[in-house]
Amino acid sequence: MNALLHRAAVAAAVPAMTMSLFGCGTTEEPGVRLSDDIVVGLLLPENQAARYEQFDKPVIEKRIALLTNSKGTVRYANANQDAGRQTQQLESMIEDKVDVLIVDAVDSKAIAGAIEKADDADIPVVAFDRLAEGPIDGYVSFDNEQVGHIQGKSLLESLKGEAGSGSGPGSAPGKVVMMNGALTDPNAAMFKKGAHTELDGKVEIGLEYDTKDWKPENAQANMEAAIAYLGKEAITGVYSANDGMAGGIIVALKAAGVTDLPPVTGQDAELAAVQRIVAGDQYMTVYKQYAPEAEAAAEMAILLARNMSLGAAAHTDIDTPTEKSVPTVRIPVIALTKDNIKGTVIADGLYTVKQICVPKVQAECEELGLE
Repeated sequence: MNALLHRAAVAAAVPAMTMSLFGCGTTEEPGVRLSDDIVVGLLLPENQAARYEQFDKPVIEKRIALLTNSKGTVRYANANQDAGRQTQQLESMIEDKVDVLIVDAVDSKAIAGAIEKADDADIPVVAFDRLAEGPIDGYVSFDNEQVGHIQGKSLLESLKGEAGSGSGPGSAPGKVVMMNGALTDPNAAMFKKGAHTELDGKVEIGLEYDTKDWKPENAQANMEAAIAYLGKEAITGVYSANDGMAGGIIVALKAAGVTDLPPVTGQDAELAAVQRIVAGDQYMTVYKQYAPEAEAAAEMAILLARNMSLGAAAHTDIDTPTEKSVPTVRIPVIALTKDNIKGTVIADGLYTVKQICVPKVQAECEELGLE
C-alpha cells in the first residue's frame, strides 16, 4: 500500500471509531457511563525507543482529553524495561481504582497475573502495541508479522542482482546476520517469523541473535561477536528488528573498519535512523504511524470505561495464549528508504526537513532533494 492510500485508510478508520463514542448508540446500551471524569492508567515499557514518550504518550493524552471534554485524566508509568517494576505499577493503579488500563507489556507472560487482578477488580485492559497474556479486553497494534515481511523483502531487494553462494537457488552471496528483538516481547517473534519467511532459502543466515531488552548496546556486542566469528568481509547484509539496534550494529561495523556498509534494516522511523538512511549508513526502516495506533488505544479505553462495546472500533479479533476472540485494531505499515522520506515522515509531519537535514547530512539531503 503506498503512503497516500495508507494515510487515507487510517484517516477513514478514525472518524468511524470516534462516532462510536459520541453517536446515538450511547443511549441504547444499558449501564453506559456518560460522565467524563474517567481515569486512564497508561503503562509503557521503556524509554530506549524514542517513540513511547515522544509520540505515544502525548497522542494518547490528547485523545483522552478530546473524548472526555478535557475532564479525563491519564495516570502514567514507564517501566524502564523492568517487568517486575511494571507489575508493581499496574497493581498500584488497581489499588488507586483507575477506570481502565492501557498496557504495553515489558514481558507478555509476566504481566498476566497483574492483568488477572485488574479483571477481578472490574478494570478493563487494552493491550497496546504488544499482545499481553491474561484477560485483556482489547488489543491495538501494527501488523507485526507484516513488519518482518517488509524488512525481509527490503533486505532482499538491496541484495538483488547479486549471484552467488547463498543457501538456496538464486540466493545472494555472503552471509546475513539476523538481530532479532527480545524473547520477552511477543512482537519480536512475529517480526522474526515474517522476516524468515522472506529470507529463508534466498540468503545464508550466518548468525542469528535474540537481543536482550532490545538494547542498542546489546545489539552492538552481538554484532562485534558476529564480525569476529564470520569475518567482516563475509557479512553482506544485516536484519535488524528495530532502529535502536541498527544504530548499535552500525557502530560495531564502523569500529571494525567496514567502510562500505552492508544494508541494515530497522523499524520505527526514529529521527536518528532517518538521518542514517539519508547518509547511506542504514538501508531502510519500517514507518509506523504512531498517532492512529495511539488514538485507537485511547478510543478503545474510553469505550471500555463507559461500559460500551468495542464492536464499532475493532477491525477484527485475535486469539491470545490465554483468551479467545479479543477485539483488535491492526494498523498497516510502510517501508521507508531514502526514496520516500519526503512522501512519508515529512508529508505526515512527523519530522521537518530542518530536523532531518542537520549539517552532517546536509549534502546528502540536497542530493535527495530534501530542502
